[in-house]
Amino acid sequence: MTGLAVTTISRALNNAPELAQETRDRVQKIAAEIGYMPDRAALRLKTGRTNVISLILEPDEQIYGFGTSLVTGITEALRSTAFHLVITPLFRNVQPIEPIQHIVRNRMADGVIFSKAETFDERIRFLIDNDFPFVSHGRSRWPEPHPFVDFDNEAYAYGATRRLAEKGCRKVSIVLPDSALTYTEHLKAGMERAARETGIAFEYAADVNLGSPTDAIRNYVIKRSKRPDGPDGYVCASEVSALAVIGGLTDAGLVVGKTAHVVTKQSSSMFAQFQPGAETVQEDFVAAGRNLGAILLRRIAGETEDLQVLAEPKFDWKD
Repeated sequence: MTGLAVTTISRALNNAPELAQETRDRVQKIAAEIGYMPDRAALRLKTGRTNVISLILEPDEQIYGFGTSLVTGITEALRSTAFHLVITPLFRNVQPIEPIQHIVRNRMADGVIFSKAETFDERIRFLIDNDFPFVSHGRSRWPEPHPFVDFDNEAYAYGATRRLAEKGCRKVSIVLPDSALTYTEHLKAGMERAARETGIAFEYAADVNLGSPTDAIRNYVIKRSKRPDGPDGYVCASEVSALAVIGGLTDAGLVVGKTAHVVTKQSSSMFAQFQPGAETVQEDFVAAGRNLGAILLRRIAGETEDLQVLAEPKFDWKD
């Protein structure tokens, strides 16, 4: 239909920069008009590539749009490339490494993205040892550098704790993530450093974590608030836990913003609609998704240096 050679068509469909833009536009226009799609099975046999990137998500990562925000950012990064994004669910009672092993051993994707990085994450170890392209949302402590996108949770907890001290809190607390996750250490380090510098007391919530049901977090806060040594300030690592904490403080007779104070990370516009009296620090999961996609594309292309992004929190307090 174009009178061009097969190799030229192939390069035009892959948006090869060495071809004239006019040629690329003409070929892509005709391909769109006739509904042409490459045979992915044939492509895999010929090149060894699947043109697939797999994002592994747990069902609870859809809460407050975490997964949706990541997908939005990743697809923006993949736009104008030959890659397709496939979501691989990580079901409950399945070890996190199992879908990774299945993808790698069956060459079902050219790269993988996953979250909830642990301190010594066996998924990261497996992917490094198999030289398989990946990027994690969160960091590990393996000695080898690896691709990651993360939020500086230590800086966040430090700044949030200092803010609570400025508001007059005498004791602060935090509901932590699972102890195996790397960012748990970062949150603890930031809170401890700020509390010691400002001379206030601090504690880590016992018996509950970010994975606990919201009712359990709420009830814990109610019980702690009714004791003489209960915290009057909370640093929250997620919007969901913040709503549970605010509910518990309110049920215990405290007024958030007056007799108790809360600082939380905010990643959705929905949280602001509740007007709960908490102060917030933005964590942009769409931007994280864009960075995850861009870094993985570079890793698939063979790059091995500077494949890490650490987003810094921005504190914009009301006063």
